Amino acid sequence: MSRVAGLAVAVQAAVTVRITHEAARRQALALHMPCQSRGLGSSRSLRSLRSLSPLHALIAALIVAPAATYAATATHPHHPATPQAVYVTYVTSQGDTLYEIAQRYLRNPHDWTVLSRLNGVPAPRHLQAGVTLRLPAALLRQDQQAAHVVAASGPVERAFDDGPFTPLAAGMTLGEGDRVRTGHEGFVTLELEDGTHVTVSQDATVVIGTLRVTALTGATDRVIQLHQGEVDSEVTHATKKDDRFQIRSPSVVAGVRGTRFRVDYDGGAQRTAVEVLDGAVGVDPASIAAPPPGVPLRDSQQLVAAHFGNVSDAGGAVGVPVALLPAPALLEPGKVQDGKTVAFDLVAQAQAVGYRVQIARDADLLDLIRDQRVSEPHADFGDLADGTYFVRIAALGHDGLEGLPQTYAFERRQLGLAASAEARPGSRDYTFRWFVSRAGVATRFRFVLGTTADLGTPLVDRTDLPAGEIVVTDLPRGVYYWTVIAEQFENGRFYEKSSSIRSFTLAR
Repeated sequence: MSRVAGLAVAVQAAVTVRITHEAARRQALALHMPCQSRGLGSSRSLRSLRSLSPLHALIAALIVAPAATYAATATHPHHPATPQAVYVTYVTSQGDTLYEIAQRYLRNPHDWTVLSRLNGVPAPRHLQAGVTLRLPAALLRQDQQAAHVVAASGPVERAFDDGPFTPLAAGMTLGEGDRVRTGHEGFVTLELEDGTHVTVSQDATVVIGTLRVTALTGATDRVIQLHQGEVDSEVTHATKKDDRFQIRSPSVVAGVRGTRFRVDYDGGAQRTAVEVLDGAVGVDPASIAAPPPGVPLRDSQQLVAAHFGNVSDAGGAVGVPVALLPAPALLEPGKVQDGKTVAFDLVAQAQAVGYRVQIARDADLLDLIRDQRVSEPHADFGDLADGTYFVRIAALGHDGLEGLPQTYAFERRQLGLAASAEARPGSRDYTFRWFVSRAGVATRFRFVLGTTADLGTPLVDRTDLPAGEIVVTDLPRGVYYWTVIAEQFENGRFYEKSSSIRSFTLAR
């Protein structure tokens, strides 16, 4: 390589590094610098260039070339990496200075010089009230916000960055960099400062990536990274065009401006399901840069509307939207859960391959306590303390998407009723006995005995029995059916519990 060529390469590298290092700052300054022909591109500079020696002319030309290339790239209307400079306005108050404005609203207080050049203010002197200034949006300060734990149930832990996990409970706060991990039957709901709720389901791991608000504009930027499991988000509708809320999985980026939606990432299959219950969600592949604040949802690769969802594989194309299955129904929606276990029977759906049944302490299911996926329209949750709860049910489709939900309130009030029948020796008499588990509540009983399984024409029908025993005498031969009903009145409500219909045969 000749001495001239080598020097040219060195100059080219130096200029390239300089341009790369200063690109971001020049972008913020470019649009407010005076457009004077003072550079090498002016006629005066060209005349000077022609007067240089060949070596110096080559060096100068190489200095001009990268700058000209950068300028051409920055103004090319179709170049994807050309963000337009965005400004926000600020109206001065009495006594304001550029120093103070930069300190209040900009990331770097020394950028008062940028404000000076941009607005033609020669020095950081006191400004008159009512003057409208332009501030580059890219230089505005962002302040971190907090997420508040409003509900937690079961095994829930948090860790900061790579630190150890510790228990997470309601009333605690989280911030950027915090990791949240739930175990089996572990659930946690976070409330952001604008009222947005994010519920992390069982066996999930999420990281709070970004949680910030921009000074002066008040625009919020929230990014939740989903590493495993599911998050259910109810996002307060955006009030500013630059507000952003995103759930990022290894497969997709789901962005919204106010909606109710779920994102479920299966780490084993490397697949993400997005289900939209209200509003719309813009879905883009995780392999590309996330859409910046202010970009309309319609510019996403896929816009998923309410009652639709899509499934996307990591490294593949974003799935097309498909309609979600309709919400199923309970067979006995008004039933008091008074048995040994809490169980629900659903009306079967022909298109469903399974069902999801969840129990919470509140109607919005922020305080989840149980979650099951079953292949048949029946779910049994075992024992549960007495109280008022809410159950949400949804059908599961062949495509892996969870359908639209239906929520019911139900009461858990366990009332055990045991009954037995015993023949008296040497007679055709029978003694029937029973007792209830809630002995502290006044109880009346009804006893019914008949010869048909439906007890439609009873031989004995005694109501308002105060005791737990009755003797029936002189029964003729035959097959008999009987049951006992316990009746209680408590806290303004009437409760009834029936034993199963039992039978016995009297052969002599």
